[in-house]
Amino acid sequence: MDMTRFEQLLKQTMGLDAASIGSAAVERAVQERLSACGLADAQAYWERLCGSSVELQELIEAVVVPETWFFRDPAAFVALARLAGEEAPAQAQGVLRLLSVPCATGEEPYSMAMALLDAGFPANALRIDAVDISLRALARAQVAVYGRNSFRGSDLAFRDRHFIATAGGHSPTEAVRGLVQFRPGNLLDGLVAGTGLYDVIFCRNVLIYFDRATQDRAIAVLGRLLAPRGWLFVGPSETALLSDHGFVSAKLPLAFAFRKGPAPGSVIKLRATPAPPRPVRAPAPVAAPPRPARPRVAPPATAPQATVRAEAATGIAHAQRLADQGHLAEAASHCEAHLREHGPTADAFNLLGLVRDASGNTGDAADQYRKALYLNPNHHEALIHLALLLQKQGDAAGARRLQQRASRLQPGGA
Repeated sequence: MDMTRFEQLLKQTMGLDAASIGSAAVERAVQERLSACGLADAQAYWERLCGSSVELQELIEAVVVPETWFFRDPAAFVALARLAGEEAPAQAQGVLRLLSVPCATGEEPYSMAMALLDAGFPANALRIDAVDISLRALARAQVAVYGRNSFRGSDLAFRDRHFIATAGGHSPTEAVRGLVQFRPGNLLDGLVAGTGLYDVIFCRNVLIYFDRATQDRAIAVLGRLLAPRGWLFVGPSETALLSDHGFVSAKLPLAFAFRKGPAPGSVIKLRATPAPPRPVRAPAPVAAPPRPARPRVAPPATAPQATVRAEAATGIAHAQRLADQGHLAEAASHCEAHLREHGPTADAFNLLGLVRDASGNTGDAADQYRKALYLNPNHHEALIHLALLLQKQGDAAGARRLQQRASRLQPGGA
């Protein structure tokens, strides 16, 4: 079955680069909808698709497979509380306006709400808009009943504070749910959440599914939606894209937060601002990411010291902690010492690549990612990070090959 026209339609509609998920995933979605419509062949389904906005939405639903959980990349939420506490809201009425796009089934915007409530922000000072192209995902977000897959990691104290047990799992309290407004929208339309600018935008792990032209278009939309002193959070594999568009990093380890760069000849100065009505305190511990290859955010100062003592003084775990704290040179030294003592491992090389990448040494970072892939050709993070480096260096073909390999490792990949 020739998928070219279906892939082009999905790209025009939602920006999807079929190579990022594999043509086989698109073909399965088309076949699923063809059968559901009771049609005989692809041509008949194409005609139905072109004449029905309802069926186009159904195809989008079949292609979109949300993969999210509460406090995914937890350092971003620690940084959110810190940066929001340092900067006064852009809106005159004193309300901090935040946007989660795409919000999937709601775990991200609810995590934003919990992080800010734990940091001492009053509910009446917060407004979170949550936007997604998937109507099914939005329906699940509004029902807000979450099972085990939405709670990952060993530290689930936030669930005890902010959720109630239900027959189907756990639901956020009304105090959390009341802060988030869900609505359908398409980032590429440029009008994803009504009017007004946002002090904080979370747009994570979606740009990697676009080709470069669509990435440029999406970043332009995000730039228009972001307040002049606002912060934009992206995924770990998307940071170079923001730098290429003149955004400036917050330089907070593993937060992946950026703001608009200064106009030529101007200088951005951080300004002291009034604290929220309640004192801002460090957010409570949040869940660690599931893959040990990615450095984890360090626990807040209130975390039990027994956890810290249990970690080895040397080795990969200590290197991860150093990276979390921003001690990149020391983290690199510990990675190298670990490799000398214990021999080569894909996770150690990938972590060293992440550290080199964060330090701006992209050449050595690429070498470390390649070593990780030599030992484990299916190391997903190494594939994604190396693909992004190749794209930045102008090797579009090499980047695309790695993205295709990475896509085949995901559920529904070819």
